[in-house]
Amino acid sequence: MKFGPVPVAEAAGCIAAHTVRAGAAIVKKGAAITPADVARLREAGLSEVVAVRLEAGDIGENEAATRLAAALAGRGVVTEAAFTGRVNLFAATPGVLTIDADAIDRLNRVDEAITAATLPLMKPVVAGEMVGTVKIIPYGLPATLVEDALAGLRAAKPVAVSAYRPLAVGVISTLLPGLKPSVVDKTLRVMAERLAPAEARVAADLRVPHQEAPLAEAIAAQAKTADMVVVFGASAITDRRDVIPQALLAAGGRIEHLGMPVDPGNLLLIGELAGKPVLGAPGCARSPKENGFDWVLQRFLAGIPVTRDDIQAMGVGGLLMEIVSRPQPRAPAHLEAAPVAGLVLAAGRSTRMGEANKLLQTVRGKPMLRHAVEAQLASCARPVIVVTGHQREAVAQALDGLEVQLVHNPDFASGLAGSVKAGLAALPETATGVVVSLGDMPNVTSAVIDRLAQVFAESAEALAVVPTLLGQRGNPVLLSRALFAEVAKLDGDQGARRLLDAAGEALMEVPLDDPAIALDIDTPEALAAVKG
Repeated sequence: MKFGPVPVAEAAGCIAAHTVRAGAAIVKKGAAITPADVARLREAGLSEVVAVRLEAGDIGENEAATRLAAALAGRGVVTEAAFTGRVNLFAATPGVLTIDADAIDRLNRVDEAITAATLPLMKPVVAGEMVGTVKIIPYGLPATLVEDALAGLRAAKPVAVSAYRPLAVGVISTLLPGLKPSVVDKTLRVMAERLAPAEARVAADLRVPHQEAPLAEAIAAQAKTADMVVVFGASAITDRRDVIPQALLAAGGRIEHLGMPVDPGNLLLIGELAGKPVLGAPGCARSPKENGFDWVLQRFLAGIPVTRDDIQAMGVGGLLMEIVSRPQPRAPAHLEAAPVAGLVLAAGRSTRMGEANKLLQTVRGKPMLRHAVEAQLASCARPVIVVTGHQREAVAQALDGLEVQLVHNPDFASGLAGSVKAGLAALPETATGVVVSLGDMPNVTSAVIDRLAQVFAESAEALAVVPTLLGQRGNPVLLSRALFAEVAKLDGDQGARRLLDAAGEALMEVPLDDPAIALDIDTPEALAAVKG
């Protein structure tokens, strides 16, 4: 191919390298120059144009792009007509985009004249969505280059769409006392919305105790009737010996992999029973926001197997968004400017538990209360104050060795309000806010407390910060010192909730994908469940 100035008298049959405007004559970029164009250009006084002349053995850009695009387009992909050296590829069906990345790389390495680009591997696509494009840079190129590029594809069709299948998905939710039915209901609605693009459906909605035996029975039953089983746990999976993995094994299934290098989505379990995929969903899967669960679910819906190697290869690009359940790296500097204290309420009589003081019951090898206090101590909150009341000596003994300040509420029998007042009165003046925790919520982590503190530090207007799970408020809550004047209005069992109402529009809600913020231990049944 020759490129450069050409006398107008010799330009017929050449390709205009640029748009030419001379008098009434216009020849557009990329257009073949005709004898009539030559005559008009000469009449306008033009002596030469920058043009392209194809030589023996060359082919034009459109022909080259058409041949290459046809070699790239595999199952579920169609191409459009070539234009200006470009051919676009489109999904012919909804599904998941599969790509032989090595083949695309080989094609792009043949010569700088040839380029191919695609959407990311394994991206979910809809019918009619552009999934790739072939662009030839010059107006023509040697046919041998195109042949080399085609040979490099090795007869493969590297760009394809695996179509979704209308699967029946059995959904199992495990329950712990204190987990509101509305949370499970919303989870099911979110799951149905995830399945809709694939025309898949929730075929069963089973709700069983968060215990190995009933869950194993439910998994086995669903594996017989559904195409896939998804388990939403009332408590996150943290180990292969946890309830959901063990229930899968007890049902006769196997674990393929636990965990994934995608955030949100770390605590995902994939396994199999009777040839059916079984997924233990991470807590973030209760939210409609994209997370690692989506990546795996979409592949299974499209009939693409997901192995341990596939999961472990998801790390690059696996940080999907701000991780709302953790403080960001910049948080500590902000928190120095807006220090918060910690307050744990541990004065109640726990009448619904019976004669035993629930806060002193053993959970995971230590008193329940100690878990809540240690979470505060592991957070940015300082100092940490614990309000005692009922069985104050035993409560103090349960916290032996922890660097906390104990404040006794002699009026503990009158309700929660007295404990809130006692705790806030003991705060140092340097504390601009306080994170109020309940002693009967042993699963709340320091990450949740730090997240609330971070949001408070970064907002000049917030009077209170509260975590939410699927739109439902949970605990702990953060209160600004500006609200402390409202404490005098508290009475009986009114606590931080009354102060949240006083915050009005200055209340900030922080969505978290953590069921622990909604689980408190009020009954013997709840205690037995959390003990596992």
